[in-house]
Amino acid sequence: MTDPPQPDAPQPGEAEAAPSYESAVARLELIIARLDSGEAELRETLELCREAKGLIGFCKSELDAVSGELRELRLDELVGELDQG
Repeated sequence: MTDPPQPDAPQPGEAEAAPSYESAVARLELIIARLDSGEAELRETLELCREAKGLIGFCKSELDAVSGELRELRLDELVGELDQG
C-alpha cells in the first residue's frame, strides 16, 4: 500500500526546497492530524514519529538561532544607549 502524497512534500524530480521554520511547523501539524485520526498503520506511525522528531529538532535549532540573534540585538542596543549617554 502506498501513502497518498503529502501536500508540501516535493514531487518526484522536483528539487527539495530549503526547509523553513514555518514549513516545518505546518508539516508537524499534518503529522499530528494524521496520528490523531487513528488511521495511520503501525509502520506509517513509526515513520511519522521519526519525521516529527527530526522536524522538532529542526524547529528547536531555528528558535535557538533566532533567540541568540535577538540577544545580540539587545546588546547592540545597550551599547548604543551607553555610547549616547
